[in-house]
Amino acid sequence: MAMSEDTRNLGAGGPGSTVDPAEIAKFSKLSAEWWDPNGKMAPLHRINPLRLAYIRDAACRKFERNAKSLNCLSGLRMLDIGCGAGLLCEPFTRLGADVVGIDPAAKNIAAARLHAEKGHLSIDYRNTTLEDMDARERFDIVLAMEVVEHVTDVGVFLGRCAAMLKPGGMMVASTLNRNWKSFALAIVGAEYVLRWLPRGTHQWSKFVTPDELTKHLLDNRLVVTEQSGVVYNPFADKWGLSTDMDVNYMVVAEQMV
Repeated sequence: MAMSEDTRNLGAGGPGSTVDPAEIAKFSKLSAEWWDPNGKMAPLHRINPLRLAYIRDAACRKFERNAKSLNCLSGLRMLDIGCGAGLLCEPFTRLGADVVGIDPAAKNIAAARLHAEKGHLSIDYRNTTLEDMDARERFDIVLAMEVVEHVTDVGVFLGRCAAMLKPGGMMVASTLNRNWKSFALAIVGAEYVLRWLPRGTHQWSKFVTPDELTKHLLDNRLVVTEQSGVVYNPFADKWGLSTDMDVNYMVVAEQMV
């Protein structure tokens, strides 16, 4: 497969890279859809408030902030890996965080910058990969939301995430469990039956079980402090937190003392 303009200059697929060029090309095609709540990214818009609240509340507990404050994340530096067009970067910027959003797809970053400009928001968007960032940079919070299942080497990727944390920092990751239930719901149901996502958005073989994710985090001296399943209630037409981690789930991890 020929490498697209979005990946050609980013070392995607090169030695030591966890970036999958095919995954970048896939999401690059959706760049114009990111901010349309009724378009192909509608499921992400629907689940976004839940993700935002989960991360905000975890950060406020960790850094002893008032989650009800409009600037509860003021003074905290945040890295959003695979930020797309900034669906998380913008609300966290409004909450006071100093946000850096990175994505290897140039079209996604262009869409993110344009939308931020329209909202008069100052966000440090970069068309780059985690591997190509300055190794000296550090963050209070590192986000890897719906990214883990798209990288080529989960352990290496999480190691680089851990290396970007300041002492006492925290990481939040969300991904998909790997079992027959997740195959039935996240791929057959979401992509083929309900058409929530374009076909081929996910590869079931790349889904990561909670035990696997926990082990990779521990290997990089990160311990899981919180975890929650994310489930869809068709009767209420709403996403919510749950003890059921069979399909979608999120974890908070902190550095081992």
